[in-house]
Formats: sequence, C-alpha cells, structure tokens
Amino acid sequence: MCQIDLQIMAIHRLSFRLRQTITHVRSLHSSGCGRLQEAVATESEPEPFSVFRAQENDPAHQSQKHVGQYYTVPPAHIPSLFPHGLPRRYQQQVKTFNEACVMVRQPALEVISYLKKTDFSKPAVRYLFYGLKGSGKTMSLCHTVHFCYAQEWLVLHIPDAHLWVKNCKELLPSSYNASRFDQPLQATEWLRNFKITNEHFLSKLKTSQRYVWTKREFTEEGRPLGELVDQGISRVKSSSDVVGAVMKELRLQSGQPEADFRLAVAVDGVNALWGKSTIKKEDKSPVDPEELTLVCNLRKLIKNDWHGGVIITTLSQTGSLYTPKSAYLPQELLGEKGFDSMDPFVPVSVPNYSEKEFESCYLYYIDRHWLQHPQSQTEDGKKELIFLSNRNPSMLERVCAFL
Repeated sequence: MCQIDLQIMAIHRLSFRLRQTITHVRSLHSSGCGRLQEAVATESEPEPFSVFRAQENDPAHQSQKHVGQYYTVPPAHIPSLFPHGLPRRYQQQVKTFNEACVMVRQPALEVISYLKKTDFSKPAVRYLFYGLKGSGKTMSLCHTVHFCYAQEWLVLHIPDAHLWVKNCKELLPSSYNASRFDQPLQATEWLRNFKITNEHFLSKLKTSQRYVWTKREFTEEGRPLGELVDQGISRVKSSSDVVGAVMKELRLQSGQPEADFRLAVAVDGVNALWGKSTIKKEDKSPVDPEELTLVCNLRKLIKNDWHGGVIITTLSQTGSLYTPKSAYLPQELLGEKGFDSMDPFVPVSVPNYSEKEFESCYLYYIDRHWLQHPQSQTEDGKKELIFLSNRNPSMLERVCAFL
C-alpha cells in the first residue's frame, strides 16, 4: 500500500474520532441544559393562540386592537344569557368546539361604543344592523347583547321575530281584544327564557297596576314582576297578554328615578313586524301581523317613546317572506311602513369578512381541527375557500363543514 493511501486512511480515522467527540460533547451539553433550553424556547415562542384569540374576554374592554380576534364567552353566561338566542348552526359549533367564541368585529364595537356614551335621560336610541345574508348580523347582535348583560342590564331578547309570524302551532282568539289572535305556545316559551336571563331583576321590580286574567285570577299592584311572568308560564291561555304586560311594565318603569336598571331591547329580524305572515285563520285567509297580540306589543316596545335604555335590532333575509333574495337594505326589507315606524334609527352595516378577519377565522378552524382535508391547509386551498365563500362568514362555515 502506497504512502498516499496510508495518509488518506489516517485522515478518515481522525475525522471519525472527531465526529464522535463532538457528538459526545453535544449530548452532554444537551443533557445538562435541556430543561433550560426548553424553557427559553417556550418563553421566546409566541403563544399559539395570540394571532386569532383576544386576550380580553370582557366586551366592555375590547377595542380596535382586538378586531378580527376571537374572544371566549364565559361558559356560565351561555345558558343564562342565550337560553334561546344563538343561531342553530352556531350552537352546533359550540358543542363541537367545546367553547363559545365570538369574533370581535367593527359593527359590534361601534354600537358598544355608542352604548357607553348613551344619555339615558333621552328617548331610547334604535340601532339597526343590516348587511348581506350570512354576513354576521345576528352574531354582532349577540356580541352587543353580551356587553349589556355583562354590564348588568335587563335584557329583553327576541331571538327571531320571524318565528312569531309563521309556523304557529296554536292560534287562539284573544280574550282581551276580539280583533287579535294569541300565540300561547310562543309566548310561554319566551317567558321561560326571559325569566332565565333576568331572574335577579324579577323579585326587585314591582307591578304598577292590577292585572285581571280571569274572574278568579289576577295580579295585584305592587307584586313582584316574577309573579306576572309565572302567571303566563303556568296559565298558557293568558301567556300572550302576560308578555304584553311585562313589556308595558318595563317600558313604563325604565328610566324612572326609582328604577335601578338599564333596559336593552334586542330584536333579531325586526322587519318581520311589518312583513307578511304565513299564518292562516280558520277560513284560510292570511293573518296580518297587526292582528297578532305578540307583534302588537313588540311594536309598542320598539317605539322610542321611553327612556332609560336602548333598542338594538337586525334585519333578516332568512325569514323575510315575499321579498327578493338580493334585498338587504333597510328600505327594502322594512318597507315603507316599517321604515317610517323605525325612523329615526342608527344604521350599522355588517360587511363580509375583511382579509384579516378571514385569516383569523381560517386559523381558528385549523386550530379546532375543523379543517382536516390536507389540501385545505395549503395556500391554494385557502384561496379556493376565499373563492367559494367570497369571505361571507356563513358561507365559509358551511363550506368548511365538509372539509
């Protein structure tokens, strides 16, 4: 073997020994400082949820820096504040994700900022969320209602006014007004949910007059409002009139010097109050919304002839009967009569997701393992989701449900 070959072999042996030594030193260094390195890495890496999760869960303290981020509604608030007020698909999402997260968006922040500056000595201001179908009007309303609830306001929530003008299982002639019709089942259900949300107020507030329900049943003046609510729950036949009495009491007492509450009236789909009804009378003729006791009482409540509170509403195309699917502006969905009844009001547009909001929603779905198809987590997959949904919140949720 030549001298050159011997030199090459010596170099190989030397390099092999050096690699072993370096590896051994690295292993010793890692074993001695491993935990410290892990701790430093944990501290230096950004928190994985910081991009799309807000660190502030109180709506009163949220600001522009939280726009596009999700905040978590405390689990204790869900059954009491929203016993019936969350959209069906969102309820399914809450069960699936095991948490109730709401995106902080500009429309809700705008209304909340107005509520903070409200002069309660003036007539109640009406706010109206409007926008394309599925743009997030109901969730903006829920975000605003959560603010009112967290501020310990009395919340009177109508989660879907369209349910009061269609699919009525039981329609009875009113015992109070012969030209009207009662909806006892809807009224009873609403009273139950109203009691759950505002139970701590019902023992403090007292009735301002005597109410007679039948020859033997009545509610005396000065009794707790809770007795009035229980009357409607236990006596289904008088439940529609009880709803009217509760709304009347709150309207009269709100803003009075002795009243220690703020009233938030929230109505989703307020355009139903001046639309058309699918309910039929015995002779098969349609029932006009004006003939429904619940609708008449709700119309009185959303007049701004009282003070000490606010009125927050949305327009809805979903249950809007006999109107074009493309209609979404207030004058289109309210109609002339509804627009005149609501005027003046503060219109608040709810647009589709911005780029930032879409990205936040996309990351949230990935975090919750809602997007599991490998292609959906690529850049091309993200672009396809934008194309299919046009950044519409409802459409995006539906498209992602199959991935």
